[in-house]
Amino acid sequence: MSSNIGHFIAGQVYSESTSRTGPVYNPSTGEEIARCAYGTRSTVDHAVAVATQAGQRWGRASHATRQAVIFKLRELMIANMDLLAEVIGREHGKTILDAKGELGRAIEGIEFACNAPHVTKGEYANNVGGDIDVFSVRRPIGVVGCITPFNFPIMVPAVMMTMAVAVGNSVVWKPSEKVPSAALEFARLWKEAGLPDGVFNVVQGDKEVVDAILEHPGIAGVSFVGSTGVGEYVYQKGTSHNKRVAAFTGGKNHMVVMPDADLEAAASAFVSAGYGSASQRCMAVSLLLPVGTETAERLREILIPKILALKVGPYNDAAADFGAVVSRESKASVERAIARCVEEGGDIVIDGRRIEVAGHPNGYYLGPTLFDHVTTDMQLYKEEVFGPVRGIMRPATFDEAIAITNQHEYGNGSVIFTRDGKSAHRFMMEIESGMIGVNVPVPLPSGFFNFGGLRRSKFGEGHLYGPDAARFYTKFKTVSQRWPEPDEQALPVSLAFNPSA
Repeated sequence: MSSNIGHFIAGQVYSESTSRTGPVYNPSTGEEIARCAYGTRSTVDHAVAVATQAGQRWGRASHATRQAVIFKLRELMIANMDLLAEVIGREHGKTILDAKGELGRAIEGIEFACNAPHVTKGEYANNVGGDIDVFSVRRPIGVVGCITPFNFPIMVPAVMMTMAVAVGNSVVWKPSEKVPSAALEFARLWKEAGLPDGVFNVVQGDKEVVDAILEHPGIAGVSFVGSTGVGEYVYQKGTSHNKRVAAFTGGKNHMVVMPDADLEAAASAFVSAGYGSASQRCMAVSLLLPVGTETAERLREILIPKILALKVGPYNDAAADFGAVVSRESKASVERAIARCVEEGGDIVIDGRRIEVAGHPNGYYLGPTLFDHVTTDMQLYKEEVFGPVRGIMRPATFDEAIAITNQHEYGNGSVIFTRDGKSAHRFMMEIESGMIGVNVPVPLPSGFFNFGGLRRSKFGEGHLYGPDAARFYTKFKTVSQRWPEPDEQALPVSLAFNPSA
């Protein structure tokens, strides 16, 4: 029997009389397991009012008070890892092992938020002129609207929102309606950690909730992770309503392999980075670019048995390498992308469309698929495919590999495998991507570095985590002050631009 999943406002599960709901599925079985409430503009109004009042008090709290909550949240995340991994796997479809990997990165982001007092320190200058001291302070911006995707139900919210809370803001969060249960579990942990009621709020829903967040005058900033089309919409609409917006969007990540590289290591890295989580990651390697025909042929020969050995299965199958894609619609979209690449002349080396998972005939499964001889005029090069379909391109030279990578509209992550320092250095300097790997297949930076792509992989100047996230969630104030001596004579009237200097 399906359960009902509601909102979380003012420290408790919140329900309202509305017929707006949507189904929640278990991708491993294809079964509907819950109904999720979809909020309305009035739901968002209520959440913002609660967040505003609670946030004013939280913004005045000491650093020590805030950090105590963040430290406790970290402890609770570790203690609840098995429960959270189960919730993620059941609604997303990723394996338990993969879900625990996600939670590990979430904890890393929470740990960095413990540094909020350091990364939000201001500056001070003594006696800039006329006994005037000048200093700067960072203050919370207020209520933050957060919109997150299905593919990381806990990691993205954790790294996005923990810093927002740590520097004194309150949050109204719209999670993906495909994975709503993780949001309530995360909200529960915040409350258990001692966060005051109303500082952290969840409004479930669809586009109506997104628009309400983007238009609400009580929300000062919006952070978004998701597809490029939606991210651009969020950025344009949010900024038109005078909000600061950081939108982290799609990726089509290239992996260049030089002739001198360790091809066995490169092949293993490509399979791991390309097919993990059924390729439903913005940082997944999408296209393999071995330089030169000989490199391509040797690498392809090594790749095929590694890919064929991958096991697809339900999220709770400990032997599965990856699970189902998130929805029936997603599976159909990936299948269309495969058919399109075949029509356009791609060489389909491995076809994962006919996979069967024993005991789960209705699950949303796709096996790993590999194309060779992909060209820049094919859809598989141009568009992000959120499913286990990867491609090999065949640049003749290193120059051509760089050109192919840089002419793409996305600039999330790019990777090179080589033993040559000069090639690696040139790659780092010339590639227009926000995150670059050298013999590292997924260049996802540690939580204390900034995360964000270039070009159409990011809209706005903020970063998802790292020091710049703290800056995004704070406003800058600069104070000039002068304290006269008790018996000092009043300054004479002067209309000069800078009379006190």
